[in-house]
Amino acid sequence: MSEKLHLTPEDDFPEDLSALPNQDLQVLDSQVQRQLDYEYVAEGEPNPETEFRRDDLNEEFEERDHR
Repeated sequence: MSEKLHLTPEDDFPEDLSALPNQDLQVLDSQVQRQLDYEYVAEGEPNPETEFRRDDLNEEFEERDHR
């Protein structure tokens, strides 16, 4: 997994989040959240791709909570 602090919309994003171990999913979530925070500050609104990724991650976390 990447050591970057942010995951820009141009960076690769896994197609199947269910295949990731919990720790990798949490790192990915942190990277997306940092990018989202950056976009709000720098651009005034989030990039739609970053929002989609956050929603995708939230859905995966909810799925794992129900397993």
